[in-house]
Amino acid sequence: MSRVMRPPESLPQVFLYRKPVDFRKSYRGLGAIVELEIGHNPFDGRLYVFINRRHTKLKCLFWETNGFVLYYKSLAEEKFKWPKQHDELITLTGQQLNWLLDGYDISQMKPHKPLHYESLF
Repeated sequence: MSRVMRPPESLPQVFLYRKPVDFRKSYRGLGAIVELEIGHNPFDGRLYVFINRRHTKLKCLFWETNGFVLYYKSLAEEKFKWPKQHDELITLTGQQLNWLLDGYDISQMKPHKPLHYESLF
């Protein structure tokens, strides 16, 4: 399986924002959450992960030298297994983030089933 445009596994810190967010937010709205709610500098090069209410979509926000990178993934059938800790912000490694993107429940290391489609219609 080829993975294109993934956050690097070598990232030392990835921050999962626990509360679901409105996915109409662009990099500016997500950056405002990082700055105003989390209290971090969105320009410091750390990666932040956000989830929608249904846990079917995920957005990553990252400042890369001269602009924001916004990574978006929408699952076709299942849901992201969001950690059940009570902290507002959870820290992961880049490798754990990629496991989450692959569909693993990172607390149980159980993946989603692979899906194969031929057409959107």
